[in-house]
Amino acid sequence: MNRVLPITIFAASAVWLGLAGAPPQRAAAADAVDADILLTDGQIYDGSGGAPISGDVAIQGDRIVAVGEFAAGKVGRRIDCRGLAIAPGFIDLHNHSDFEESLLAEGNREAANYLLQGCTTMVTGNCGGGQADVAAYLADVENGGVGVNIAQLIPHGAVRSEVLGRRAVDPTPEQLAELCAWVDRGMKAGAWGMSTGLIYVPSSYGKLDELAAMSKRVAAHGGIYASHIRSEDSDLLGAVEEALQIGKQSGAPVHVSHFKICGKPYWGTVRVAARMIEEARAAGQTVTADQYPYIATSTSLGAMMLPSWAREGSFDDTAARLADPQQLPRLRREVEQALAERPHIRIVACTSQPDYAGRAVREIAAAQGKEVVDFVIEFLQVEDPSAVNFALDEADVRFVMQLPWVATASDGSVKAPSEAKAHPRSYGTFPRKLGYYAVQEQVLPLAAAVRSCSGLPADILGMTDRGYLRPGAMADVVVFDPQTVIDGATYDDPYELPRGIPVVLVNGQIAAENGQPTGVMAGRALRHESKLAEQHVP
Repeated sequence: MNRVLPITIFAASAVWLGLAGAPPQRAAAADAVDADILLTDGQIYDGSGGAPISGDVAIQGDRIVAVGEFAAGKVGRRIDCRGLAIAPGFIDLHNHSDFEESLLAEGNREAANYLLQGCTTMVTGNCGGGQADVAAYLADVENGGVGVNIAQLIPHGAVRSEVLGRRAVDPTPEQLAELCAWVDRGMKAGAWGMSTGLIYVPSSYGKLDELAAMSKRVAAHGGIYASHIRSEDSDLLGAVEEALQIGKQSGAPVHVSHFKICGKPYWGTVRVAARMIEEARAAGQTVTADQYPYIATSTSLGAMMLPSWAREGSFDDTAARLADPQQLPRLRREVEQALAERPHIRIVACTSQPDYAGRAVREIAAAQGKEVVDFVIEFLQVEDPSAVNFALDEADVRFVMQLPWVATASDGSVKAPSEAKAHPRSYGTFPRKLGYYAVQEQVLPLAAAVRSCSGLPADILGMTDRGYLRPGAMADVVVFDPQTVIDGATYDDPYELPRGIPVVLVNGQIAAENGQPTGVMAGRALRHESKLAEQHVP
């Protein structure tokens, strides 16, 4: 391995990344500022990571017009924020709500479970999955209305499926050109970059040259390359190196999704991976990451247990392999190894056996008198349920959240309460980062935690009109109580709402008040502006 640099942990007054925007511009005291909404006497955390200032925030229409100390003119409505913090609306860099059963489902468009966390913008199309047709998806968002802003990434796996199916094949030159054409169309339609999910079929079948070629098109338009990297356990370092190489070959900024290390045998390796990223950043490469503040992951049981070659094709193809006596010995070894590295897995949602929800895989197997490996192999022939995996080290989680280039992101989705269980991150990510880790545990300063949820993700995306409290910015604002803000959701009760977030504004409209949605559908489809001229895509 090349020489590594020491990790830079921020101080309370640090401005992260060199990406932070300018401090809020204060209106001169003699200037009277008219406002439709005036947030008064709060502690203003502007998104830069700097110390808060006392003052007001004035909003006219959908824009912030003044921040700090200024004379108020005509005011439509005043909201007393004494004892409260005023911050930019939170931006969830890693969200999976672009599946039809999520945000676009009937009754879900308000995105209440995110809105009530203070989240005003969600970035969808992550892990290589979701809506491949960016233009059509953003049009659906607009036509049906939405409670929060939506930005979309081009999902590599979904695009690859359109061109190559769910097959473990390399594209021909003609097919690679078609994949790149999908990227160009998506970026011209307003995508903010491309995502990969390199443990998920079919994104996992993409190799370095393919990913670099597609990412080069992303870079030409001014977007980012965001990746659920190829390994988050035994080969984390190789997976990070692959991501860095894609960035070097393509010129695209690299963003590592939900940066972590899974499995007790590998705990601590994330610190070495962080040094690799620090070294790349010191050499001039743009590399960032995000993290959810929990010690459990969540994905499908099949993705946890089976290698990508076993998941090629359809569900029925995978089930047939699991039942094939010729392939079973090899698959059994794979499942045994996966179980050894994941001793505590819980089923969270299961269609064929709803009573499995919330129960540990080993507990279910024992109750049926089966070896856990046999239970998993038999079960995956019937269904591939979602599950949570308690595989992270709390010390690693705390280390990662102190890195100044790591944003906060949920990896969850819009969902209504149901009988099924879920990972609590969909209801609690942002208040947990603020209330538990910053205020109670003091793992990082509150100003830094706010930045990780607002200014930093905006900088990572290249989003210039959100993420900060400053005149001219869009009026996405969250008001929270630093003394009481906390998540309510747990693994046993994943749909509990957070506390201590009384007011959320989206595009200048009060979308949540007294900790409840107002019913205003003020969100918008946010389109990235391509650097390439409309008629010229080389």
